[in-house]
Amino acid sequence: MNNNKLETLTNLFENNEIRSIWDSEKEEYYFSVVDVINALANPKEPRKYWNDLKKKLTNEGSELSEKIGQLKLRSNKDGKMYKTDTLDTAGIFRLIESVPSPKAEPFKVWLSNLGKERIDEVFDPEIAANRVVNYYRAKGYSDEWIKQRLIGIVDRFKLTDIWKDGGIDKPIEYALLTNEIYKTWSDMKANEYKAFKGLRKESLRDNMTDIELALTNLGELTTRDIAENEHPKGLKENMKVAKRGGKVAKDARDSYEKATKKSAISNTNMLNYKYLNDKEKLNNK
Repeated sequence: MNNNKLETLTNLFENNEIRSIWDSEKEEYYFSVVDVINALANPKEPRKYWNDLKKKLTNEGSELSEKIGQLKLRSNKDGKMYKTDTLDTAGIFRLIESVPSPKAEPFKVWLSNLGKERIDEVFDPEIAANRVVNYYRAKGYSDEWIKQRLIGIVDRFKLTDIWKDGGIDKPIEYALLTNEIYKTWSDMKANEYKAFKGLRKESLRDNMTDIELALTNLGELTTRDIAENEHPKGLKENMKVAKRGGKVAKDARDSYEKATKKSAISNTNMLNYKYLNDKEKLNNK
């Protein structure tokens, strides 16, 4: 695991501290299982409780036991780093379902309601569309930004369909092509752009300004139209087209910056929180 950052989250499970580690390559959090167990069940011996539960899950053939990994986390007792059982976000939710505790019930109810909502959306997709619009409004986005964002989502599907027709079928290939567009017009790959904005798991596009979103959409729309006309095949040919699409957005960026005398790239985001790594937190203490 490279470029990882240690953190202690205090806003989960009634303010109990849950140690976690962020994997910037996988863009995923891994949480201390013992900390979650302690917060949910509050046993006298959290580690023994977890070991017994782990054996039970293994004997039952639970897939959860296969998802457990050991990563080094800082001990709350002596401050040293020790290997600790961890699970990713999906694994933690499955763990919550396995813990018989009153504190786990609110999470179980929430998961149940979430499942019902998704089933309702199968029968009435407008529910999902309304949920998205209401979510963005609640976050403070303007209706014009929301409209542009939704159009960009549809255009993105059209682009990936064109790429698929050109022989692109692996997630890494889609990522490489997208990065080529980003890098050409913004001088940053997607993960670099997210780091510049102070993001991790959050959506990059949800944290873009109007002009950033417009330039992103322009680069992808141009790439799609060129590919639709020239029918490139394979990753190499499509990379060349992606670069050309990004170049159109780069030219538009240059024109914008020349006319406005300000950068089209912003490090602002829509987060109402800030990440602190373990070292920063210790220094603050």
